[in-house]
Amino acid sequence: MHGIGNDFIMLDCTADSCETQDWPFLARSMCDRRLGIGADGLILVQTGERQPFQMRMFNPDGSESEMCGNGVRCFARYVSDRGLTTNQTIRIETGAGVLELTLIGDQVKVNMGPARMLKGEIGMVGDPTERFVEQPIEAGYEQFLGTAVSMGNPHLVIFTDGERVDLERIGPILENSRLFPGRVNVHFAQAINRSEITQRTWERGAGATLACGTGACAVAVAGHQTGRTERSVTVHLPGGDLQVEYLESGEVMMSGPAETVFSGCWGAA
Repeated sequence: MHGIGNDFIMLDCTADSCETQDWPFLARSMCDRRLGIGADGLILVQTGERQPFQMRMFNPDGSESEMCGNGVRCFARYVSDRGLTTNQTIRIETGAGVLELTLIGDQVKVNMGPARMLKGEIGMVGDPTERFVEQPIEAGYEQFLGTAVSMGNPHLVIFTDGERVDLERIGPILENSRLFPGRVNVHFAQAINRSEITQRTWERGAGATLACGTGACAVAVAGHQTGRTERSVTVHLPGGDLQVEYLESGEVMMSGPAETVFSGCWGAA
């Protein structure tokens, strides 16, 4: 499945136990674009402890991510299309907490919960009560001004004035910045106007991707926090558009499509 080009292998674990699987190894094998299926992540569809469903997501390098905005929309579409639920509003347990999603036609709307701005909430070094907004950060011999936001997973947003940044070179340096011991998702963005933003992403554990849902939310929050945009914006990513609204309560709403590409068997003779 994919959400505006951010693609995932969905594995249904609701019918039997999958506890004995080596998920990091399986994610590395299945997500390999030359020797496997190829994907930006492996998502497990599981029965939740307190909610009907639980999502676990593994990056192509085998690391586990707390959350994935495009992935959770695919999750909701999957359980609906496969008849695992008849509800149009679905609550899903994730590593970032319980999220509520609503299916509206070909769109899936997600309450992503509150954006968090404090270093301690993001997982940054330094004073946990401080914010990191438009602060200098180095990548090699270059310096950028970045804003850090947590949407259940850590993001670094850097606004540019249209200059082209070498994502493949700068992305991994910033991903592994000493300021983020657990690594960070990196986004280069440009505010076209008060209601539109373009975004390019280097994802932690996955590299350059066509889209990042939690990243789009972080970019929208950073845009408003730095005075560039209104609370409701369209985020243009290489794979398509997402609608994001940063509510006055601090919660973030995101809407976008989720589509099935194909299904099959792994390791079948």
